[in-house]
Amino acid sequence: MTKTTLGAHPYLLGFDQLERLAERAAKGTEGYPPYNIEHRAPDGFRISLAVAGFAEEDLTVTIEDRQLMIRGRQSDAAEQRVFLHRGIAARAFQRSFVLAEGIEVESAALENGLLHIDLRRLTPQGIVKSIPISRS
Repeated sequence: MTKTTLGAHPYLLGFDQLERLAERAAKGTEGYPPYNIEHRAPDGFRISLAVAGFAEEDLTVTIEDRQLMIRGRQSDAAEQRVFLHRGIAARAFQRSFVLAEGIEVESAALENGLLHIDLRRLTPQGIVKSIPISRS
């Protein structure tokens, strides 16, 4: 018995990328840093990552092929200090989120140890296109 993939289903033309997007989203499910995703009415979202100890210059936010990438790497200034106890995570991280078609990143802000990334869903235009039928 062969496995029918979503992209191979005859009624779902052009959705072959959906499976690849789902596979990409499933990768990198590491728990650091913790994050929240909230809905902001009417058409917005906010991703908040707990990045205590990271400065603004230690963080990068990019979009690569409909994938929101957040990377953090702290400077090596902590290497010169001697810790008696080190309970605050100071490791580099990479967190990614796959963005649906029509989702746009509006802004990113660092506030009180939280990195907030605001997203907005663009309203699609209702375009009706007439296709002429030619004689063969």
